[in-house]
Formats: sequence, structure tokens, C-alpha cells
Amino acid sequence: MARWNSTRGVGRRSATLLGVAVTASFVLAACGGSSSAGGDASATAGGSSSAAPAADKIAVSLITKDSTNPFFVAMQAGAKAAGEKQGVDITIASGKAEGDDQGQIDAIENAISTKQKGILITPMSTGVNDAIEKARAAGLFVIALDTPPDPADTVDITFATDNRKAGQLIGQYAAAALDGKKAVIALLDIFDDKVVSVDYNRDQGFLEGMGIPVGDGKKNGDEPKTGKYTGGKGGDYVIVGNEATGANEEGGQKGMENLLAKNPDINVVYTINEPTAAGADAAMSAKGKKPADYILVSVDGGKSGVEDVKGGVIDATSQQYPLKMAELGVQAIVDIVKNNKKPEVTPGLDFFDTGVTLIATTPMAGVDSKDPQYGLDNAWG
Repeated sequence: MARWNSTRGVGRRSATLLGVAVTASFVLAACGGSSSAGGDASATAGGSSSAAPAADKIAVSLITKDSTNPFFVAMQAGAKAAGEKQGVDITIASGKAEGDDQGQIDAIENAISTKQKGILITPMSTGVNDAIEKARAAGLFVIALDTPPDPADTVDITFATDNRKAGQLIGQYAAAALDGKKAVIALLDIFDDKVVSVDYNRDQGFLEGMGIPVGDGKKNGDEPKTGKYTGGKGGDYVIVGNEATGANEEGGQKGMENLLAKNPDINVVYTINEPTAAGADAAMSAKGKKPADYILVSVDGGKSGVEDVKGGVIDATSQQYPLKMAELGVQAIVDIVKNNKKPEVTPGLDFFDTGVTLIATTPMAGVDSKDPQYGLDNAWG
């Protein structure tokens, strides 16, 4: 495509390598799926990475979707650092992989049985709602991070990216980058059998940003498969399909291969996160697709992902801030336990918005974005 001179495909990074090293310091700048390797060896399903808390410490569990995705590894490190500063004993727990509802349920049960004061959780799906409600009934203050539950009032409050906006930003970018050309679209989601707000908000937001009408705003895949997109200069579109990837690199590659088998002319690829984008890029490269042949967009904004934007592997990504989510969550529990002060949501939303920034090497007219250096300066991982 003539809209830019891309170097994508040169030195492609595997997003899973982010889990090898995570800084524990907080990135407090402006104002998250799973990978298959790396992570914090002490963080296991229902397990703890800390000794019994001192009598003067507040005991809290951080329960992520897994302990391998670089996003969640960064969040865990951030929570530990915040806990040390605030006098909070953090138990790190997680599911074994994306989709492991029972692993999170077990960790919630552990927090209840050990009489902890609160839980910070990135909810796997609606499958963990009953366990969360049980924890709240037992007197624990429960805060969601990154993934607002469905419904939102399942928890006391959520600190998260506006995932709808994150999707809209990359959709707007893709539409503008097409410059009026026909869009042949691949959608790489997390699940096809679970209701997860991050999944449908990013996917549906992307379509809205493209200017494609959506059906049920909480259901992926029921939008018109052909028609006109109105974003950018507008043009024709066809949606090849949605693939569940588990939000990891292996799933991204397999999902992309499946969609390429249906239509080899795909030129727009939406991915739920950057590990998925890495897998999609590998599948496209294996089919001989050149960098300028397609637009690849994603959400995350970790260091490796932003470097992939800089190098041309990803055209644009919506950057989110997991360390800020963790810090705010820890602070909120301290405030409620010590001062009975409950946090408030962002006006007009049912969660506290921790911010999102579009990162792109090539700016597009009418789409707000920052360059990769800004992204690296504010990246996690």
C-alpha cells in the first residue's frame, strides 16, 4: 500500500519474551491475553508469592488471568512494589492460562478463607462472577483491573483502559491508512465461547472506528460481513471472519492461518493484543505477504510491542498502563481499610479510566497519535 514506507517484518520480536524481565518501578505517565512463556515463577494458580503477612500489614490478593503474559507480569511487579510502599502484603495468584476460570475461583476462595482484606483481579469471564460476589459478601473489597466485569457492579470498582476507545483508535487508524481502498478484514479475538468485556469492547470498538455498523455491542461476529466503511475516506469492506486465539502468539498464528485459508487477500488485521499480533505477523510472513500489503493493529503498548511499531511489525497500537492500574488498586484498598474512603469512577463511565494513547510511526490525518519514542518512554515491560 502506497500510504507509507514500511519496514515491517525486519527483526520481528516475539512478544512472549517480554515476560523475561519486568521492572518493578512504576510508570506514572499518561494517565492487557496470554502468552505461552516467561513470567513470575512464584505466581501460580491460587498460590502466594509472599510469606504470612505481618500483623500490621493489609493482606490482599492480586489474581491475574495468567502469570506468563508480559502485561500481567508487569502488573504483578507493580502491585508488589506498591504493596511494599503502602504496607500491603500481596499474594500473587492466577489462572493457568487464558480461560481458566477455576484457577481464579480457587484463588478467590483462598483469599476468603485466609480472611484477607481485599482482592485485585483481572476477571477471566462472567464465570468468576459468583465467586467475586461471595468474596464481597464475606467483607472483602474487590477491585477489577484491566478487564471490567460484566456487569460492571460485580466488583466495587474497576481501574482499566477504556477498551472501547482503544479499539476505536486503531479502527480509525486502519480506516485512514486504507486511503479509500477495499478493506478485507481479519478479526483475531480471545474467545468464541466466553463473554469478556475486553474481548467485545476492543473488537466492537475497532469496527466502530472503521465506520462499520455493529450488531449486539457485547457479541463478536454478528456485524454485516460486507458493506461500506465510513472511516477515513471510506470504501468497501468484507469481513473474512473472527478467530479465537486465546490472546497468545501461537493462537494468533493459527487464527491468521485459518483466515488466510478462507481469503488470501486479507489486508487489514485486528488483533486483541500484541502477542496475538506477533503470531499474525508470522502467519502473514509465511504466506509471502510483504509489509506494505496489509495493515496490522493491536492493543497493549508494552516495550516490545512499541519496538515492533517502531520497526514496522505493527502499524499502530493502543497503549495502556498496567502499572498504574496496579498502583491505583493497591491505594484504593489501603484507603478503604484505613480511612473508609471509597474510590470513584470517571464521570460518565462505570469504571476509572487509566488512559489510552495511540502509538504509530506514520501519523494519519484526523487520528490523534504519538510516535514510538513517546510509547517507549511510557511503556511497561
